[in-house]
Amino acid sequence: MYSEGEGVPQDYREAYKWYRLAAEQGYADAQFYLGDMYSEGEGVPQDYREAYKLYRLAAEQGHARALFTLGGMYFRGRGVPQDHNEAVKWFRLAAEQGDADAQFNLGVMYANGQGVPEDYVQAHLWFNLAGAAGDGSARGSRDKVAAKMTPAQIAEAQALAREWRPKVNSPAR
Repeated sequence: MYSEGEGVPQDYREAYKWYRLAAEQGYADAQFYLGDMYSEGEGVPQDYREAYKLYRLAAEQGHARALFTLGGMYFRGRGVPQDHNEAVKWFRLAAEQGDADAQFNLGVMYANGQGVPEDYVQAHLWFNLAGAAGDGSARGSRDKVAAKMTPAQIAEAQALAREWRPKVNSPAR
């Protein structure tokens, strides 16, 4: 509430205090939001390494947005060395839980061969899933990839999308 100013005046110091207490008790959401504070420099000095540590704690509990955020940190080299292989790992864990942003990013990585071999079937699959989850730009990206695919590849990707089911919030290790 203090972080967003919901029902109380916005106060990042107060938000930090409460997030820190909850994070120390192992609450993944608090760890994630505290990571956001460090990542954005809201109420604390910006510190990507500290943000990474907190996101990692939440990710180890299967927190989908923390998994996605770690993927982004590795993709950009923010707080950690840039590593597209690691980015794919974290994006995949979030995407498998149904995170549309992670699904989109995984599609981009397969389409461009970043951290994984270029694979239009996988790119189409992940763009298709992201689009179905409401990501408006994913459909256009899917269609661009489809223009490079054979009808058999498109059919394979569509079959994979129909069969796909999200995994339950599983811890990342």
